[in-house]
Amino acid sequence: MKPALDRTDRAILAKLQKDARLSNKELAVAVGLAPSSCLVRVQRLQREGILRGFHAFVNPAALGVGLQALIGVQLKQHSRAKVKAFTQHLLGLREVVALYHVTGAFDFQVHVAVRGPEHLRDLALDAFTSRPEVQSLQTAMLFDTVWKDQWPDYGEG
Repeated sequence: MKPALDRTDRAILAKLQKDARLSNKELAVAVGLAPSSCLVRVQRLQREGILRGFHAFVNPAALGVGLQALIGVQLKQHSRAKVKAFTQHLLGLREVVALYHVTGAFDFQVHVAVRGPEHLRDLALDAFTSRPEVQSLQTAMLFDTVWKDQWPDYGEG
């Protein structure tokens, strides 16, 4: 069951997506609530899993990331057990930034961050093609990654 969000909840989510560092007092003023009421709502949104965390966006180059890529992975078999096992394997790789289980020619699109081309080659050979459930790979280097700061809100309007 999808939790019901009112206009104030949506305003809180919009403000926090734009700036998660807002103090409770600043957030309360921005959405027209008393600080205590605002805090109760934020805590409820967290408890219900709607507000899932707060993140800092870091420049990847500062951490030694010189190259990002998308790796399209086609599996040999599509059983629930194989998909789950491969997902767990991917989540255990430090190079994996995000993974998407998708439809189409590939079963997964995996966003990876590596030091450079040799690291990408070694990752593909050692962590992907060596897996028994993998049929094939296709790798595309990313020139740039841009994130929007807010999810679209289709609940109102």
